[in-house]
Amino acid sequence: MGTADLSTEAAQLRDAESARDELRRALAAVDIRLPSLGLDPISLTSDYLTPLVELGCCNPSVARRLAETLRRHAT
Repeated sequence: MGTADLSTEAAQLRDAESARDELRRALAAVDIRLPSLGLDPISLTSDYLTPLVELGCCNPSVARRLAETLRRHAT
């Protein structure tokens, strides 16, 4: 793997981390917490996938609050 490939992978990882953090802050602003929000470990080790943000699991109450927030802000 060349230096350019490593640089691209590092940039993709930083982008996924930034997206995860941005989503976490946006959810916190509407008092929603997804406890397992993170980066998908399989995509982090893949030669073919870019890093993915994994939303993970939440309880039914959080799912309903998330759905309500999305409905309220849908355009």
